[in-house]
Amino acid sequence: MNPSTQESTGALKSDPRMKQYFSSEDERRRMTKTLFDDAAPGYDTAESLTGLGSGAWYRREVLMRMGLKKGMTLLDVAAGTGLVTVPGVELVGPEGRVIALDPSPGMLAELRKKVAVETLEGYAEAIPLPDAQVDFVSMGYALRHVGDIHKAFAEYLRVLRPGGQVCIMEISRPRSRLLRGLLSFHIAVLVPLLARLTGRHADVKRLWVYYGDTIEAALDPDTIQEALRRAGFADVACSVSLGIFREYTGHKP
Repeated sequence: MNPSTQESTGALKSDPRMKQYFSSEDERRRMTKTLFDDAAPGYDTAESLTGLGSGAWYRREVLMRMGLKKGMTLLDVAAGTGLVTVPGVELVGPEGRVIALDPSPGMLAELRKKVAVETLEGYAEAIPLPDAQVDFVSMGYALRHVGDIHKAFAEYLRVLRPGGQVCIMEISRPRSRLLRGLLSFHIAVLVPLLARLTGRHADVKRLWVYYGDTIEAALDPDTIQEALRRAGFADVACSVSLGIFREYTGHKP
């Protein structure tokens, strides 16, 4: 993917820091798959340290606030180790259905240790489901790893039933330069160090450095909301907590 293509379709702006990781969409997919597969065993520990232990409560609260209820069908895109999937299963109950989609077999293997749900190995841009199959699409802190947000959002709309909801949780770049520096240090240096000290020293360091760089290169909130509208979503909105955590939402008309 050349810089101009990435700027127009990808979830990252053209940024010199990204050149050290990949220079094409194929390279990006291979690189991120390896990063996530390698980090999968220690991912939950590092994620808990990143969110200072608040992540589980926050994700469940967001899903509830956005209307996920018993009996619904949930598609969790880029499900990873199931950090959004698990509270989703609890909220839809035995009457509901949960499908977890992720391109990393290593991450899905960790997810299946926690909860018995349908799992699909694949990307947000090509969801292997028929039209109008789900009531709610969730995505937790993974939009920055999508190669083409327009294709992904079109797929979200396609698999949703009329009236269905999309909810994308994402970490955004703080406005303050000081806060950006503190966040970068916390994610790229402190979290991998603490993860190693806890004894869960799977290869999370490179993934978390990449996380920090993608936060810096992420698209601005207005661009993401416009892409959701362009895909056909109605009532598109963005809320923010603590100046960092954003929730992008919309409904299928």
